[in-house]
Amino acid sequence: MSRSTVVTVCFNSSAVLKNLLASIPPGTTTILVDNGSGDSAATRELADSYQAHLITNTNNSGFGSACNQGAALSRSEFLFFVNPDSTLNATTIAQLESAADAHPEASAFNPRIVNQRGAPAFKRRSCLLKPEQILQRKPPAHASEVPVLSGAALFVRAGAFDQVGGFDGNIFLYHEDDDISVRLRQQVGPIWFIPTAEVMHLSGHSSGRSAKVSALKAWHMGRSLVYTTTKHHIHGAYRKALWSAIRQLLSPSTLLSKRKFYKNRAFLQGVLSARQDHGAGYKPAP
Repeated sequence: MSRSTVVTVCFNSSAVLKNLLASIPPGTTTILVDNGSGDSAATRELADSYQAHLITNTNNSGFGSACNQGAALSRSEFLFFVNPDSTLNATTIAQLESAADAHPEASAFNPRIVNQRGAPAFKRRSCLLKPEQILQRKPPAHASEVPVLSGAALFVRAGAFDQVGGFDGNIFLYHEDDDISVRLRQQVGPIWFIPTAEVMHLSGHSSGRSAKVSALKAWHMGRSLVYTTTKHHIHGAYRKALWSAIRQLLSPSTLLSKRKFYKNRAFLQGVLSARQDHGAGYKPAP
């Protein structure tokens, strides 16, 4: 049994999934969770070709809930949650395992995440961080403790993941990584950035690209922002989210772009719908 299990949530992701599966070292346990996709047959073919275990959901249960499903099947020491529109370097998992051995007090890690051009996509800020916790734009050159991790490639000790109860299933999409980062750091141990391990992430290609998908994602982003900041007792959580939504909707770039208008309007609608829930945990409509 491999020390690490790769868990990937798929939603109409078959077009990009092959590249990820081909980059995972042979013998690594891999679990795919298909979240009610329209291309589940193609995903099954890929799972069979690369000897990955496939969980098929009839409906989209949300990113965090699907990650929890995959994690529940793992018996490995580490869990590596990776977006399907990503590829790993040959040594990525080995580098992360070595970092975990070198820092036994740490609960979770991020590799260096880059785009197709090699530019880093470093998560340096979060809606849950204080201003003084926000990091510089440039990623650390050496292994370092950080205040928040990206969910695009999240490497975590299975025991730590279980200790905090996994991802919050009330968060359908967006900010679930902010939430679990804070809980891991506060309840288990520090979280680290490991620049010697690298993952290339296409970003935004995991579920296809369309105006409808973009608006749906924006709606969930608005809901998740209110829920997550309220959960972590951020002062003025709803007011800040509402002001951000209004500012984006009324910006000149939004007024000149139909795509941005629909996206930012959906974000505002998501914020307003979360407010109607009175800050309580929510499950989105199917």
